[in-house]
Amino acid sequence: MSNDMKHLSQEEVHNLLSKYDKESAYYNYKGIMKWIVTILAVSFSIFQILTATKMPLSSHLLIPIHLAFGLSLIFILFPLKANVKISSFSSLKVIPYFLDVILPFLGAGVGLYWVFEYGDLINRAGAYTDLDIFVGAVAIVLVLEAARRVVGLPIMFIAIFFLIYAKYGNFFPSFMAHRGLSTERIITHMYFTLDGILGTPLWVSAKFIFLFLLFGAFLEKSGVGQYFNDLALLIAGKRVGGPAKVAVFSSALQGTISGSSVANVVTSGSFTIPMMKKLGYRKEFAGAVEAAASTGGQIMPPIMGAAAFLMAEFTGMPYWDIAKAAVIPALLYFTGIWIMVHFEARRTNLRGLTEDELPDKKEVLKKIYLLIPLFVIIGFLMSGYSPIFSAMSGIVSVIIVGFIAMLLGHNEMKPIDVFYALEQGAKNALGVIAATAAAGMIVGTVTVTGLGLSFANGLIELAGGILIPTLILTMISSIILGMGSPTTANYIITSTIAAPAIIELGYPALSAHMFAFYFGIVADITPPVALAAFAASGVAGGRPIRTGAEATRLAIAAFIIPYMFVLSPELLLIDTTLLKTLIVVTTAFIGMLGIGAGLMGFWFRHLYWIERIILIPAGLMLIYPGTKTDLVGLGTIGVIFIIQLFTKDKNQKELKLSKI
Repeated sequence: MSNDMKHLSQEEVHNLLSKYDKESAYYNYKGIMKWIVTILAVSFSIFQILTATKMPLSSHLLIPIHLAFGLSLIFILFPLKANVKISSFSSLKVIPYFLDVILPFLGAGVGLYWVFEYGDLINRAGAYTDLDIFVGAVAIVLVLEAARRVVGLPIMFIAIFFLIYAKYGNFFPSFMAHRGLSTERIITHMYFTLDGILGTPLWVSAKFIFLFLLFGAFLEKSGVGQYFNDLALLIAGKRVGGPAKVAVFSSALQGTISGSSVANVVTSGSFTIPMMKKLGYRKEFAGAVEAAASTGGQIMPPIMGAAAFLMAEFTGMPYWDIAKAAVIPALLYFTGIWIMVHFEARRTNLRGLTEDELPDKKEVLKKIYLLIPLFVIIGFLMSGYSPIFSAMSGIVSVIIVGFIAMLLGHNEMKPIDVFYALEQGAKNALGVIAATAAAGMIVGTVTVTGLGLSFANGLIELAGGILIPTLILTMISSIILGMGSPTTANYIITSTIAAPAIIELGYPALSAHMFAFYFGIVADITPPVALAAFAASGVAGGRPIRTGAEATRLAIAAFIIPYMFVLSPELLLIDTTLLKTLIVVTTAFIGMLGIGAGLMGFWFRHLYWIERIILIPAGLMLIYPGTKTDLVGLGTIGVIFIIQLFTKDKNQKELKLSKI
C-alpha cells in the first residue's frame, strides 16, 4: 500500500475514542493497580464462562454477582470527573480519588448482599428490613453513578426522570398520571425484584451479551479487525469512489462483532477516512460515510450491537428468528448507502484506489481462514444451537485460528493474548452492564406504573388512530429517546416506551420493536446529538453538525426501511412466501435507487431539478405496498432511466450501472 496513505496512530485513535466514546475512556494503570484490575477483569470473564458452561447459577444469584463485578471495575477504571483527559493518566499507579477507593467495595457489597441474604430475602417474602431498604437505595445511587461514568449523562437523566415519575406520577398529564409510589416501594421494587435493576436487561447481559463481547475481544486479538479492512479494500477499493465503498463494506463486517457505533467509527474511520480525503472527498462527506456505515453496524445480524438477545427476551421469540428477520433490512440499509456513495463518486468524478494503494491480493487471500470463527458462530446459531454454546464455540475457534495464524507468521497472537482477551472482554462489557442496570429501572417503572400502555394510547390518540401519523410520532419519540444512549439501553428504552403504540394498532410485535430500534439507532447520526457523526468529524477534521446532516442524508434508507417492515412485514420474513419476499425486496431496492439518485442529483448524468422531484416520490411509491403504487413507481423510474441512458454525457458512456 502507498506510504503516503497516512492513517491515524494508535494513540490518536485512543484519544478520539476517549473523547467521543465514554466506554473507552478508562484509566490505564501501572504497577500493583494494573495487576489488581487485570486479575479482577480476568476473574470476571472466567466466572462468566464457568457459569455459562459448567456451573450454572439461578438468575437470583447470577445477576447480582454480575452486577458486583461490573460496579467494582467501573468505579476503579472510570474517572469521577467527566472532564478528565484519560491520556494524561496513562501512568497512574494508584486510584486518584479517595471516593473511588470506597465505591468499588460498595459496588461489590450491594451485589453480594443478594447472595448472602438470598435465603432470608425469600423467606421474608416482601417484609423488607431497614437494612434491605438502605442497601437498595445505595444500589440505585451506585447504578446511576456508574451509568454517568461509563455511558454518559443522557441515560442517567432518563433513569432519574423515571424514578421521579414513579414517585410523583399524580402530577403528570392525565394520560400519563398514576397515584404515585412510596419511596420504600420504589427502592424495593427497583432492587429486590426481577423487574428493576436486576431485571431482564441485566439478566440478558449476564447470560448472553457478555460471552459475545468476549468473542469480539478474542477476534480483535486474532487480527480479524484489520483483516476486515484488507478484505474490504480488495473487494471494493478499485471501484468508483473506492475508499467510501470500503468504509461501507468494512463497517458492515465490523458491525457483526461491534457493540458501539462510535467505537466502530473511530477504529474503522481511522483507516478509511484518510483514504477518502486523499482522493478528494470533502471532510464532512468522508466523515458522514463512515458515520452512516458504522451506525448501520448496530443493526447488522447476528449480534446487532447486542440488541438481538434483548429483543428475543422482550418479544418472546427465538433468538435466531430475530437474527433472520434483521438480515433483509440490514442489507437494504447498506445497499442504500452504497448507492448514495456511488452516485456521489460519479457526480464528482472520484476515482478508485490504484493497485499500489491496495494490499497484496495473494496475501489477503492466504489469510481467509481468519474468518472461520465467524462462520463457526453463525453456523451453530443457524443450526439451532443455543447462543451460549455458539459463543463458546466461536471463542474456542478464535483461539485455535489465532495460534495457527501465529505459527504461519500472519499475526502476533501469543498464548498470553488469551489472558489479555479475557481482560479486554470484561472491560468491553462494563458499558453494557451500566446501561442495562440503569435501563432496568426504566423498565421497572413502566411495569409498576403501566406507563407503556398509557404512552401508547396517548400517541395513538394524538395521531387520531391513523397508522402513518402514529408511526411518525413513534419515530420522533424513538429518535429523542435514543439520543446519547448506547445500543442496548437504546433498544430497551425505545421498545418499552415507543413500540407499544404500533402493537396497539394490531401490527406484529417484531415489526414494532424493530421500528423503534431502528430510529433509536439513527439518533447516533441525527443532529443535534449525533455521537457517531461527531466522532467521525473528529477523525476527518470536519464540521460536526454538517457531518451529521450529510450522514442523515446518506442513511436515508434507515428512515424509510422501518416504515417498510411495518407496512410490509414480509421484509422481516413474517407470514410470507419466497415469491412475496422477493417482490417486496426488489421493489424496495428499485425504490431506493430512485430516491438515492434524486437526493444525490446524479444517475448516468447530472439530473435536472424536475427529474429529481419526480424520482423521489416515485421511489417512495415503490416502498409503500400495493400493486398500483408499485406499477406507477416502476413506470416513472423506468422512464427516467431510459431518458438518462440515452442522454448521458459522452465522457461517461464507459461507466455502467453494474459498476455499483
